[in-house]
Amino acid sequence: MPSVTYKTASDTETVNLGCHLASSLLPGVILLIGNLGAGKTTLAKGIVSGAGAAAADDVASPTFTLIHDYGKVVHIDLYRLETEREVAALGLDEIIDRAKFTLIEWGERFPAMFPEARTEITLSTVSEDERSIVVRTVGHLEDS
Repeated sequence: MPSVTYKTASDTETVNLGCHLASSLLPGVILLIGNLGAGKTTLAKGIVSGAGAAAADDVASPTFTLIHDYGKVVHIDLYRLETEREVAALGLDEIIDRAKFTLIEWGERFPAMFPEARTEITLSTVSEDERSIVVRTVGHLEDS
């Protein structure tokens, strides 16, 4: 399972990395993994923008609305959900089938709910502004 690690030193660099990643990510489910404040939504802003779905400034955290649909990119936040039943009620299968990228924050809490073939992006806080961002593909033919 190949992985690539990036470092960013500001929100702007994290958004720019997301823009860059949008052109190289495999279509499908992308789990954004990290603690509160790690930069998941900031990276999502760049991916959404880089995919041409919306301007970075138009992307907000879907913590309270759960789903933001930008057409070819859907951004989902499962932080407030407690059970697989709540997740299933969102109709994720339909969303995943239709969107080029389905960005899911806190999806690692419900791993059985998502395809085995996916991308996992883990964000870690190194210091107040610096982030370590590991991009890993899982279950794709290229991983064999």
